[in-house]
Amino acid sequence: MELRQIILWLPVTSMKTVTPMKTEHKMFNRISSPRPGITGILICRSRSNPISLSSHVRVNFYKIFCFTMYKIIFAFVITMFCGKCFAQTPVNPAAIDIVRDSFGIPHIFAKTDKEVAYGLAWAAAEDDFRSIQEVELPAKGLMGRVMGKKGAAGDYAFALFRCREITEEKWNSLTPEFLQLIDGYVQGINAYATRHPDELITKKLFPVTLKDYIASSVFALTIFNGADAALLRIFNNSEWQAPELNKKGSNTVAVNAGKTTINEPFLLINAHQPNTGPQAFYEAHLCSEEGLNITGGLLAGAPCILHGVNENLGWAHTVNYCDRMDEYQLEMNPDNPLQYKFDNVWTNLEVKTIKLRIKGIPINIKRKLYWSHYGATMKNKQGFFSIRLGANMRIGVLDQWYHMDKATNFTSFYKALNKQELSMFNIMYADRYDTIFYIDNALIPVRDGNAGFDWKHTLPGNTSATLWTRFRDIRELPQYINPRSGYLYNTNHSPFFATGKNDNLVASAFPPADGWEQNNNNRSYRFREIFPQEQKISFEQFKQVKFDRQLPAQLHYQYGIDSMFNVNENDQLPFSKLISEFKYWDKRGDAESKGAAIFLLAYLHLSKTLQGQPSRQITQAEAMETYGYIKHYLDTYFGGKIIALGDLQKLVRGDKDWPLGGLPDVLSAEWTENYKDGKVKVIGGDGLVMFAHFPKEGLPVIESVNMYGASARPGNRHFDDQVNMYLNQKTRKMTLDKATVYKNAERIYHPQ
Repeated sequence: MELRQIILWLPVTSMKTVTPMKTEHKMFNRISSPRPGITGILICRSRSNPISLSSHVRVNFYKIFCFTMYKIIFAFVITMFCGKCFAQTPVNPAAIDIVRDSFGIPHIFAKTDKEVAYGLAWAAAEDDFRSIQEVELPAKGLMGRVMGKKGAAGDYAFALFRCREITEEKWNSLTPEFLQLIDGYVQGINAYATRHPDELITKKLFPVTLKDYIASSVFALTIFNGADAALLRIFNNSEWQAPELNKKGSNTVAVNAGKTTINEPFLLINAHQPNTGPQAFYEAHLCSEEGLNITGGLLAGAPCILHGVNENLGWAHTVNYCDRMDEYQLEMNPDNPLQYKFDNVWTNLEVKTIKLRIKGIPINIKRKLYWSHYGATMKNKQGFFSIRLGANMRIGVLDQWYHMDKATNFTSFYKALNKQELSMFNIMYADRYDTIFYIDNALIPVRDGNAGFDWKHTLPGNTSATLWTRFRDIRELPQYINPRSGYLYNTNHSPFFATGKNDNLVASAFPPADGWEQNNNNRSYRFREIFPQEQKISFEQFKQVKFDRQLPAQLHYQYGIDSMFNVNENDQLPFSKLISEFKYWDKRGDAESKGAAIFLLAYLHLSKTLQGQPSRQITQAEAMETYGYIKHYLDTYFGGKIIALGDLQKLVRGDKDWPLGGLPDVLSAEWTENYKDGKVKVIGGDGLVMFAHFPKEGLPVIESVNMYGASARPGNRHFDDQVNMYLNQKTRKMTLDKATVYKNAERIYHPQ
């Protein structure tokens, strides 16, 4: 917060008669107050009337001034920070229990949600403080200082999309109970930073304020919604780019009780995320006396569970690819390079200059920020382009997630969704009352579908006809509740193939300009192959479906790799063994499979060579070139031996590595980057996997597994203690029962 100028009238009385003085004061510099939750050091300069005061009067004036200023500043800080009906009060760490179970997973218990959030912040910082700090860097313009040029791009994007400005503008839209929650979380983070100064990646980051915190969440969702990719297209002078070969994705399934052998609803939570860093899922259990009792996954810096299971219900997220964002090319004035035409009127671009600090560069780097009617604007060789999306128009996404955490049934859950602060993500839901639900959730612009524009590509930025100003109501989005087939699923594919054939929604019932997904993928086809359509499914079978590593009978990648199966090995003697091994591969991604290793090398090679090209089948010439590449690769790194997938693909943690199965776009998916000696290491995939079923009475039954462990700190016993469980596709029990948690605790302590 910045207080630029406060003008006060301060009557001063003493033994002498003194006229009231009009004094101008400025408060600046960072605060560090002994009162928790309030940040700031008051530094004042005054210019008063030219009046003669005795030293005694000056002393009295100083006391009165400081006391009055303290009260005014305190009231002003409370108002500015906290909005309506909210006062910051310090959290007592002694009132919070962090209970670590045998796998090091934190279970946080306290009387209030605010105290639980404080405990979560502390526990998460103990396990991965760096990731939490990285999330908060853009709000202070510190990414460049810490991460160099790559980070400076983040600082630029944060300013370009006006994440701070929208936070200020919409601050009073946040609910008082949520403000209390994030106040507790921010207090916890700041307290941890104070007590562990050696872990700070930059001292300039702290203390974090509530508005820093919310502005960072706005930025994160803006990037998640695809703004980073749009910026890159504009920067590279390419306003459109064909889809990638890469298929990463996530999975979720909900099943009605009538379709399960135990007559209880099932839910799968399986987002595919990076293994490490700010976007890796962290597992926790939060329990208060204010109705919060939930376990699940959250990303670094989140004050609540983002998807998980509470006493009555659960939900999962997968990334969706509906059309949430538009890009525009502006028509510029040839006589004024900073004017664009809008409805036949030349209009000035809003222009600001920011200063970026980049690690290793001793001077500030100045960059221009542009803003048009459409929003954030960049200039490249092709001209000026604007980006418009809902993610940087609303600030309450964490507020909505918090109310989802506290929902007790479908009615209250849907009420939380109706806030429409969450700008993306499919949502899959199940509860103890045997309700299953799925929605392709997004802030979808209401576009004029009759205007003749191609809304999926770059639009003309010279007319209000392309400028949308509102979003679809939640009831207008594709959604299902309790279909007759008894199940719902999503693997990042079309919402119009979400259940049994006869229960699916019809795409033609929705406006084409909304841009809903029409595609299927390998995982969606494979799910339909193995999920029982008529029979009931057991919980063990349910888990086996998720852990499946088989590709469907026909491959459905962006580029058709099937051509490689059609090469005659007898006509290609130098490659005959390689071709033969691949042709008779069973299309399973097991660690022992040689065909899977050949496929992965082909996939990685083609993803580079075909990137940016339209979707198509690869040619026979490209197939042979790929076989030649694979043979050379095996000759170079593995002595010409045809190796198994586990010899090529490794799960790496610290200085250890393990053979790992799984391929891109199988249900048990993995994706990789180069490791060493020709090997690749998995950098994303299953991560946190959760299964739940909901008895009519009692708490839900929950099982989960994380790829590595609860802690990201090398040397901690929970740094890699779930690896073997993950490799063997096994799970462990989780519980929401407080007594059980305390009974089986590995450690109980307060966050101090």
